[in-house]
Amino acid sequence: MKILITGGAGFIGSHVVRLFVNKYPDYQIFNLDKLTYAGNLANLADIEEKENYQFLKGDIVDADWLDEIFTTYKFDAVVHLAAESHVDRSITDPLAFVQTNVIGTVNLLNTARKHWKENLQDHLFYHISTDEVYGSLGEDGLFTEETAYDPRSPYSASKASSDHFVRAYYHTYGLHVKVSNCSNNYGPNHFPEKLIPLAIHNIKNEKPVPVYGKGENIRDWLYVLDHARAIDVIFHEGKVGDTYNIGGINEWRNIDLIELLCDVMDEKLGREKGQSRQLITFVKDRAGHDLRYAIDSSKLVNELGWKPSVTFEEGLAKTVDWYLQNSEWLDNVTSGNYQSYYEQQYVNR
Repeated sequence: MKILITGGAGFIGSHVVRLFVNKYPDYQIFNLDKLTYAGNLANLADIEEKENYQFLKGDIVDADWLDEIFTTYKFDAVVHLAAESHVDRSITDPLAFVQTNVIGTVNLLNTARKHWKENLQDHLFYHISTDEVYGSLGEDGLFTEETAYDPRSPYSASKASSDHFVRAYYHTYGLHVKVSNCSNNYGPNHFPEKLIPLAIHNIKNEKPVPVYGKGENIRDWLYVLDHARAIDVIFHEGKVGDTYNIGGINEWRNIDLIELLCDVMDEKLGREKGQSRQLITFVKDRAGHDLRYAIDSSKLVNELGWKPSVTFEEGLAKTVDWYLQNSEWLDNVTSGNYQSYYEQQYVNR
């Protein structure tokens, strides 16, 4: 099987690529990534020499280029993770999110339909999305696969649009699709603009740790390796045309999470307990900041047998250990030096 994984040099995508390359040596895995600020081939340095792995640098907004690679490689399936994903950036530049998340997804759908039209049943388009498309929850309730969409940011609106297009191509053209919506991911290789890696970086360097508002916003946290496992099982065993919600079954207020992280870092760094909590700095709340996300993963658990492999405390400790043991990776990412990796590894070889 030839599988195109888009966004495979990013945070979640790199873990999916690694899992598929290592678990399925008979598959040929193609990693398509534009290598924007969040795409980092150093994330995959351990598998880049594998015979069943190939990197393709390109942009899903370029429809002609997509047609060329589909013609050349004759993909059997697409696992689509490529996306602009940071809410703050979407507030500053909404059109960039429309281009990648909406236009890019439709380009992929059109290209797949064109090349697979003779035998649609033998191919699969698997689209990975977010729980943010559902909007904001109150103190009670969970997002289910039947929850009505109510996006509140340009990011979530662009992802909601892409979800609708994927489902429309299933109903209109018969393209075989699957969709999953996940909660907040955390773990190794996360770009440090997001809450947990940013906090780890700042705590380590004794810099202020910014927390929006009063830190009362609640998120369901999913360990990224568990997300990759869920994508694997949905890809292979999920029902065509269906949606699966993937959550960590693990809700935390932002302030409680950051205080726990401070305590873990104090222990790992040999600091006095409570020392890092002094770095917490409350800042002006984000515009349109959703209060609470929480996902009901029971369909995935009951139908496909998936469940989280670690508790949040275990996953957070593993994450902190990884960042402390890979300080060079974090320093390179925060300095921007990682962007030279592609030139060194692929252009000048």
